[in-house]
Amino acid sequence: MKEIKVLGTGCANCKATITLIEQVASVKATPIKLEKVQEMQDIISYGVMSTPAVVIDGKVVHAGGVPSRDKINSWFSV
Repeated sequence: MKEIKVLGTGCANCKATITLIEQVASVKATPIKLEKVQEMQDIISYGVMSTPAVVIDGKVVHAGGVPSRDKINSWFSV
């Protein structure tokens, strides 16, 4: 199971990122644990300066803007 955190204050781009991740995980039948991180101090602790950002299994894989569906697909590849 992949542990995924979406870092952001709850803006439209953050919500779109969460929705895309859920859709791709569902299509690929990949179990995920999705967490929203909205506290600014927690976001900064990852070294992220722009949101939305995505952390998978403790590693920042994206920051600043909604990731493309292709990029999200690559996160679920073996």
